[in-house]
Amino acid sequence: MEYAEKQPTPEQFFELFETTGWNTKYELSKDELYRALKNSWYTISVYDYKKLIGFGRIICDGVVHALILDVIILPERQGEGIGKEVMDRLIAKCKKHKIRDIQLFSAKDKAGFYEKLGFECRKEDSPGMQLEKYW
Repeated sequence: MEYAEKQPTPEQFFELFETTGWNTKYELSKDELYRALKNSWYTISVYDYKKLIGFGRIICDGVVHALILDVIILPERQGEGIGKEVMDRLIAKCKKHKIRDIQLFSAKDKAGFYEKLGFECRKEDSPGMQLEKYW
């Protein structure tokens, strides 16, 4: 396995992203998804024999706030420690730059995984809002 600090091709990432089911909601084209990746502060890609099997990225202001997104491991490869290694590398990047606040989006059924890494679920009365599909 190879962990690489480079972005996958649009085709590779689209194929991996499709395994999550998230695109049912977002309806992103391959080009839109890739444009989002290009605007990332940091990405980590995991390859096994040149096949993309894992990924994670950060968007960040470089000083205060970082948001971890799109941590995706090919379903048949989950449970092998790949996701933990991706997260360790994402967190290490933030620590190296002394980022003060690291947040992430997580599927509800994956909260336990992130809690083992020190993340906490946001309390119901905590700040946070969103606006979806406003067009």
